[in-house]
Formats: sequence, structure tokens, C-alpha cells
Amino acid sequence: MSTLTNPLKQKLAAGIPVFGTAVTAPSPHLMRTLVACGFDWLMIDLEHGPIGPESTQAMINATLESSCTPLVRLAAGEKWMAKMALDSGALGLFFPLIMDAGEANCAIRSATYPPAGNRGFGPIHAGYRWQMSMTEYARDADDAILKIIMIEHLDAVDRLEEILSVSGIDLVFIAPYDLSQSLGLAGQFDHPRVKETLMLAERAVQAAGIPLGGFAGSLEAGQEMLARGYTLLMFGYDSMLIENALTPVLQKLRNQTGPDAARLQEGSLR
Repeated sequence: MSTLTNPLKQKLAAGIPVFGTAVTAPSPHLMRTLVACGFDWLMIDLEHGPIGPESTQAMINATLESSCTPLVRLAAGEKWMAKMALDSGALGLFFPLIMDAGEANCAIRSATYPPAGNRGFGPIHAGYRWQMSMTEYARDADDAILKIIMIEHLDAVDRLEEILSVSGIDLVFIAPYDLSQSLGLAGQFDHPRVKETLMLAERAVQAAGIPLGGFAGSLEAGQEMLARGYTLLMFGYDSMLIENALTPVLQKLRNQTGPDAARLQEGSLR
């Protein structure tokens, strides 16, 4: 009899840091390329990417024959969205903009079969992805699926103690940009109020004994976050990684060809 297990969840439970990125382009081919980079997990982003159900399933299947765990960030905490992603074979969900304990509870229940939750039964394609029968999948799914709530607003930080009391939360992901925006200080990560609010959230999650996740825009930021106790790091997103890797290379090559060639490339030669 087959058993559904989630290596990502096992690593987090053991305190082993795990690294991934967000995939916003509806491309199984890009997904497969990122799998080859060695990420522990990849998050298919339905919130900020133009990705539909068919692409979601194809991108999840692109992780076959690898140790990379496919996760999905939902566009909203709607029950049907959770069911679609999970029935496509995702082994974890990011629930965005959780604001209170009620929303957190609804999110966890949508990813859990009855009697503890309200996920409908029909994991046909999830069974295909994990190469097991629907019955075998459903037996283990509740324990295997990683349930991640996202804290993205000052009001959620103020209610964090009650949110963290909800049973079934596997990880809390603190989104620094959204959090700074809710303070009226968008992108000002060094502002004392932003840093203080972020620290309050981090300490509350750690005090609750729940693994902590967050966004790292650079190697240095990731190293600092690991030192502060983060165990799941999201290293940017697909287009950011590509742009950051290629832009400086192209600029250096153009500069080497001389000023006239560089201006021609930029369309500015008169």
C-alpha cells in the first residue's frame, strides 16, 4: 500500500531550513527548469500570476521525478480554490491575507477532509500525480499537506495570538512588503516602525512553536533571516531571478563594446 508523505513538511518539523521561490508565469517548462536548480519547494502563484487550473496541474506535474515539493498560493481563501489546487496534486497551500482566527480556521478546514474539515472528495488527479489510489491519497492527505497562513497586515499582527491558536497551522509566512504597505510605509523596510512590527510578528510565531517563513530578496537578507530563526525562505520570484541574473551581464557586455554600440542597443544614438 502506498503512503503519501511530504518531505518538505518533514524537514520543517526537524528544523531544517528549506528554500524555494514563487513561479508567476504559467509555464511547466519554467517550472521544470527551476526544479533543476535544486529548490526544496516551488510555489505556483495564483494570486499574482496569470495561472489557471490547467496550467496549475501541468506545473505540479513538472515536479515529477524530483524531490521538489509543489505548493500553491491561492488568489483568496476560498474553499473551491483550495480544492482545485489540492485535487491537482499540490502538497501545500499558502493562504493570503489572513486577518483573524475565523479566516485562519476556514483556511485550514478547506484543506482538510471531514470530519475535521470540509474539503470535498475527488482527488482523481492528485492520485495520478502521487501514483496512488484516491483512497490511499485521502487517507494520508490531511497530515501530508502543508498549510501555510500569510500575515500581511498590521491588523493581523495585532490579532496574531488568536490567529496562532487555530489548530492545524503548519507554518506562518510573514510578507514584509504588504506589512509595510499596511503601515503606510510601503517598501521602507529599514523604517523603525516596520522593523518593530516585523519583529513583533516573528517573536509571536516563534513563541507559539510554529515554523516561520518569509521573503528574502537577496543572499544577504536570507542569511540574516536564517539567523533570526526563519526556516522557510522564498528567494524572490521567477521574473525577478531572471532579471537580476541577466541584466548586469548584458550591461557589462554592452559597455565593453564601446559607448556608440551601447547607445545603439538602447536606441539612443542620433
